[in-house]
Amino acid sequence: MPKFLLHRRHGIHFVWGFVLILFLTVVLTVYEWVLGAVGLILAGVLFAFALRAEKAFREELEDYILTLSLRIKKAGSEVIHELPVGIILYNEEKEIEWHNPFVGGMLGKDSVIGEGLAGHFPALAAQLKESKDAKDSRDAKESKEQEEQQEIRVGNDHYLVLHKPEERLVYFFRITDYVVLRQTYEDERPAIGIVMLDNLDEVTQNLDEQTRSILLARVVAELTEWAGRYGIFLRRLAADRFMIIMNHKTLQAVEQSRFEILDEVRDLTAEQKLPLTLSIGISSQAGSLVELGAQAQTSLDMALGRGGDQAAVKHGERMVFYGGRSNAVEKRTRVRARVISHALRDLMKDSDKIIIMGHKMPDMDAIGAAIGVLKAAQIAKKDAYIVLGAENPGISRLMEEVRRHEHLAKWIISPEQALQITGARSLVVMVDTHKPSMVEEPKVLEQTDRIVIVDHHRRGEEFLRDAILVYLEPYASSTCELVTELLQYIDENVTLQPFEATALLAGISVDTKSFSLRTGARTFEAASFLRRHGADISLVQNMLKEDLDHFHQKMEIIRGAYVLKEHIAIARAEPGRKYPQLLIAQAADSLLGISNIHASFVIAERKDGGVGISARSLGQMNVQVVMEQLGGGGHLTNAAARLDATVEEAEKRLLEVLEENSEEKGMSE
Repeated sequence: MPKFLLHRRHGIHFVWGFVLILFLTVVLTVYEWVLGAVGLILAGVLFAFALRAEKAFREELEDYILTLSLRIKKAGSEVIHELPVGIILYNEEKEIEWHNPFVGGMLGKDSVIGEGLAGHFPALAAQLKESKDAKDSRDAKESKEQEEQQEIRVGNDHYLVLHKPEERLVYFFRITDYVVLRQTYEDERPAIGIVMLDNLDEVTQNLDEQTRSILLARVVAELTEWAGRYGIFLRRLAADRFMIIMNHKTLQAVEQSRFEILDEVRDLTAEQKLPLTLSIGISSQAGSLVELGAQAQTSLDMALGRGGDQAAVKHGERMVFYGGRSNAVEKRTRVRARVISHALRDLMKDSDKIIIMGHKMPDMDAIGAAIGVLKAAQIAKKDAYIVLGAENPGISRLMEEVRRHEHLAKWIISPEQALQITGARSLVVMVDTHKPSMVEEPKVLEQTDRIVIVDHHRRGEEFLRDAILVYLEPYASSTCELVTELLQYIDENVTLQPFEATALLAGISVDTKSFSLRTGARTFEAASFLRRHGADISLVQNMLKEDLDHFHQKMEIIRGAYVLKEHIAIARAEPGRKYPQLLIAQAADSLLGISNIHASFVIAERKDGGVGISARSLGQMNVQVVMEQLGGGGHLTNAAARLDATVEEAEKRLLEVLEENSEEKGMSE
């Protein structure tokens, strides 16, 4: 305890003692004045001692306070100069007024007083500007909370900057060790992937066992060399399936190479005229290893659903695709078609009614497929309805023919009617799309959990994951082709009306450009089946004809076309002129007929709003990848996008994407 406090305690005791002595002296004086006088003398002596003690106490207290203040100031000064924290005070002109030695050591100078903050800390200067702007905004409080701290790098060190704009004060905390540890954690996070050989059985079924083994050995050797090159753990799970494990840093390196293994395996098998490709699904940034494994399988399903020959990488909620240069290989076996048809038939029989929906702004493929599914429901002796919203010029002639056939026309209903009749036991069949947002009435999907998808488009990120039955085959030319095959297995003795067969054939003809694109053996087999049931080819051609006004409008668009990189044709319509989406697509088709053109893009304002971009390709370029980067989608050879922008802005964005793809992929994807 400090000495002056002891003195103060003693002083208090003395006062009470002095009061007691005075009281006793007064009492004593009453009885004996001599003794009272002696007591009074003693009291005076005590009083003098008390005054002297009080004076000594005050002097000691002043000395203690003065010494303590000096010590506190000295300690504060030493802390500011020795503390491993940088401190800067700046003025209203953003010039440094004062800083502690830590800042000088951080910048490699003894003093930077008088110099501007922007010269040494550009990021901090930008924050100061934002801080000033935030003061004038309604969200000033929120902005202030967001701007309180940031990370900057000075030399090889990282610092956490705590900024107090009201006091024009900045603190710097060295966090280099933390940043290194954090980066190490990020780099070493695990990523799990599954590699699958696309259609191995179909591709090698005609090979003898020795040739098949040699081919597989070469592919496995290529995979093993690739895995060793990047330090990836590779383990074979089955003849056509492998598991890969890597860290996040390795995954970044593989992504930067654009998954070169896809090209290496494709080129390797192309030498033997075998279209053997890889599909890769990878997951990272999941909460647990179990989630990583599940998401890796989901990514693989996504890659396969988009036609294979590509890698799908899932980073948390974000999905990134690489590759996709080749068309999906046609499956020669119809086992899956038979299984799906039987499952669909059973679902129809177990439902009270069937609701059939295509995509918004339907084309002949969507309407033809819907008519085919309607036939399947009638075979199952169930009531089925085709949901159709606003018509468009692309299906006007087809719908005119439909109205002439009462047995079909009476089952067509509006989206509003569909909402009223759909119940929990209803079966909804989505045709020619797998995206919930693109169907005629998305709310119908919320009224039942019994949903079936029949589609031929490459699978996109938006997908109805709760469907109880999915028949998605990107190799198929059209949804009508898939539905035609299903009809053959739903009932062996199925009999189509001539117009029903014609509608299905029209859908195939539209999507294959009269059997010139994306056609395989099964496409012609489906067409042959429809022809045997009375499909009218002349009626199909009549429905596909365009009137003179549409022809003139298409020529107006094509007239301004130009060629980019020798093989890409781009046409931009005049701003202010609005065209149907069908006309924009037809213009893109026409551009493919030009010599040496491998891909075409047509940009024009759509009548239903926004700017439409239709993309077409002969297969050398993956236009789906280009359109996906613009918010659209489609096939490798047929894709589109809709932008809320002007024609000029849409053209600029398209050219940027094409240039980016040119630099990264050599315009081959």
